[in-house]
Amino acid sequence: MTLHRVLLSTVQAVTWRNGGGSTRELLAWPQRQDWQVRVSVAHIGQDGPFSAFPGVSRYFAVLEGAGVRLHLPSGTVVLTAGSVPVAFDGEAAPGCSLINGPTEDLNLMVRRGLGQAKLWPAAQAPLIESPSRWRAVYAAAPCTVKVGDEAHGLAAGELLWSEAVASPDWQVLDPRQAWCLMLL
Repeated sequence: MTLHRVLLSTVQAVTWRNGGGSTRELLAWPQRQDWQVRVSVAHIGQDGPFSAFPGVSRYFAVLEGAGVRLHLPSGTVVLTAGSVPVAFDGEAAPGCSLINGPTEDLNLMVRRGLGQAKLWPAAQAPLIESPSRWRAVYAAAPCTVKVGDEAHGLAAGELLWSEAVASPDWQVLDPRQAWCLMLL
């Protein structure tokens, strides 16, 4: 098993077509142009619609800021930095209203049909159990991830990930501001 690390500060921000924010792509797996799993951190600076991603399941969590209102087909969902992530179809392209200024947000996108994806706050459940096809931890603040018997310190804004077919369980040891991501 190979562990990969990506620091948010080393990834160039790409401005959205609608000018309402920017995205830093931390991971496009297995390849950038034909990804099946994509992890990014977005800065939302103004109200506006999300881009449509047909055939993709999306998972969204607020990392910093007062929060957002996502206007989904099923109704409006309010998300703050303490909220459980929301899942929605990429076709939905929800409208987004900022509650009180800009936000930083974690996004997980997975092509449908690949398996069941999950995004959750590590404070809720700090263990990522085996087996899984792919797994990651995003640290919004410094934390430690135990992979089998090895401890790996993560800096704020760092993603640790692995294709994890036959890897040991992962445990986030100081999970207050970390996020677990997984594809079964």
